[in-house]
Amino acid sequence: MTKNIAVIRGDGIGPEIVSEAISVLDTVADLYGHTFNYTEVDMGGCAIDKYGDPLPESELKKCLDSDSVLLGAVGGNKWNDVPGNMRPEKGLLRLRAGMGVYSNNRPAKIWHQLADASPLKKSIVDKGIDFIIVRELIGGIYFGEHKTEGDTATDLLVYSESEIERIGRIGFETARKRRKKLCSVEKSNVLDSSRLWKKVMHRIAADYPDVELSDMLVDNCAMQIVKDPSQFDVIVTENMFGDILSDEASQITGSIGMIPSSSLGASDCGLYEPIHGSAPDIAGKDKANPIGTILSAAMMLRFSFDMAIEADAIENAISAFLDAGYRTADIMSDGMTQVGCKRCGEIIRANIK
Repeated sequence: MTKNIAVIRGDGIGPEIVSEAISVLDTVADLYGHTFNYTEVDMGGCAIDKYGDPLPESELKKCLDSDSVLLGAVGGNKWNDVPGNMRPEKGLLRLRAGMGVYSNNRPAKIWHQLADASPLKKSIVDKGIDFIIVRELIGGIYFGEHKTEGDTATDLLVYSESEIERIGRIGFETARKRRKKLCSVEKSNVLDSSRLWKKVMHRIAADYPDVELSDMLVDNCAMQIVKDPSQFDVIVTENMFGDILSDEASQITGSIGMIPSSSLGASDCGLYEPIHGSAPDIAGKDKANPIGTILSAAMMLRFSFDMAIEADAIENAISAFLDAGYRTADIMSDGMTQVGCKRCGEIIRANIK
């Protein structure tokens, strides 16, 4: 199979971590008989330096012409003083809008080798943490009308049935590729928008009889994530709730350096990136953890390319890396062997082979 991947190395540690992810993809391609073609795309601070624009139309077009996009990280102190509409992060917003991605999918998984890094007590962690939050990305209160008149401010929360249905189907499809359990999170005891959310979710559930659907109020979900995260497989929710819950979930796993994410829309073409930033303080020092980016590449294989076996191979190779006692600086602990970014990638590739 041949796939065309747009590669945004970005800023800070972005080029280093993306290089390791690409090398892992090349290893997978060699072993499983695929061809991955890469198109380099400038976005973020590097694009500002080169073009005076965080994402020129010509660079966006490269992404739209690809089968999926792999992103490292953008931004850094160097560009703090540029006008707000030209900041590196604006390139990311423009990319999401241009690609039409409306679903942000962020896994919360604790690797058993890193269980001690979780702030949760051992009896909770030992039950397992492995779920995905599917967050609606371009609607809700963040995109509604914002208005301040005198001493009163209002923010409008709006969802249509079609917006709920399309994110709901992403949730069901994601659950189908996992353990077939979907939890719909809302605030239907208070909000009309949530009552509509619940109605639509139950209507489309009929199209997914193999997926078990449950409902949970958002405040209870926030408690359950720290009380018993093992109960969750896939959580689907609206924009603001998903923003808050995914940040909460990232903390119980112990390290943001290990967490990938994807943004998806109506097509299989997705945007894949680690959740961490560009970390300019360690850029070029071979100290970055590339695992979040490598796992983002694995998500691309699984969710955009339907290459589940190949994605499993990458995840198993990372588990073997941790089993052998190797750690990058951000996840280092006593008795382990610290390795840099390049060596981390080399070991993971060797484990795949």
